[in-house]
Amino acid sequence: MPRSLRFLLCLTCLISVPAIVFASDAPIRGAGSSAAKYVYQAWGQRFLAQTGIALEYEAVGSSEGIRRIIDRKVQFGASDVAPDQTVLDQQSLVLVPTVVTGAVPVVNLPDLTGVRLKLDGPTLAAIFSGDIVRWDAPGIAALNTDIQLPALPIHPVARADGSGTTHNFTDYLSKVSPQWRDAFGTGKQILWAEGVATAKGSGGVVSALQRTPGGITYVDHSYVLKHDLTPVTMRNKDGRFVAPATETFRSALMNSPWQTAGDFSQTLTDMPGAESWPITMGTFVLLPRTIGEHEAGRDIVRFFLWAFMNGDALAAEADFVRLPDPVQAKAYKALASIRDGAGNVLAYDALAK
Repeated sequence: MPRSLRFLLCLTCLISVPAIVFASDAPIRGAGSSAAKYVYQAWGQRFLAQTGIALEYEAVGSSEGIRRIIDRKVQFGASDVAPDQTVLDQQSLVLVPTVVTGAVPVVNLPDLTGVRLKLDGPTLAAIFSGDIVRWDAPGIAALNTDIQLPALPIHPVARADGSGTTHNFTDYLSKVSPQWRDAFGTGKQILWAEGVATAKGSGGVVSALQRTPGGITYVDHSYVLKHDLTPVTMRNKDGRFVAPATETFRSALMNSPWQTAGDFSQTLTDMPGAESWPITMGTFVLLPRTIGEHEAGRDIVRFFLWAFMNGDALAAEADFVRLPDPVQAKAYKALASIRDGAGNVLAYDALAK
């Protein structure tokens, strides 16, 4: 079924809420997830070329993106963690999943040029909890019998700001390590172990890693490619070592409830599948349920409708994975619920443009 037709079939169960007003002559403004930065940039550049409507996006982290849309300082917030329905209802927000990517541990080990370090979840948890402090430790050596590990101390680096990438990373560690779960838990921002350095934003942890021999951090896959970082291979739930790639993110997605039930309420970490990347994650945008000024609201809705109908190739070029059809249908329905201040369904006008 064509996507435009799927969308039209979703124009049901619409509601009205108090209006939020934005100026119609301004660019579309969004902020939040640093993981999603490159896909929104790719979509924005092509959308501008085709429509003349500009997108301004600030990669300030998921927590700040949620704060800005709640305060209505931007027209959409972006997060790698789906807020609870209670929060969405209280703040009159609509949640729209957009694409799928992965969080990737990356290392700065100059002596291992040309070979790929292997890790598993419990070992990764032990590194970030401070229980493993050297690269030639027995636990790491047991996973890497084919390489000579450097006799270097480990220098973990983590995000200091509220980050959806951190949430998915710690969610994974909590699933595979009871010790991590009990001591540190899951969150967009946690109290890290002593000895873990912190930096703000994905750009900050990348810079810290690059100037720290023996360093390890975690970033979204797009940053690995953009900055030519060295990722590790991870042992997944099926016991296979896999590399981070759109194919292994897609495997995790296809083995998850996102595909089987259209349910995007749970994370994509530690999914089964021989080729599944264990720290796969989805990303989302949050928009007001009611946007007072019709033209501004129409342009915002139009941008995301356009992205779902035309942006798959651009998402793939930016090394993201498109949503499965059951989830994309729910994304269309969410966009179809957004109204202007007079109660008009913005998607009707947006789709006609």
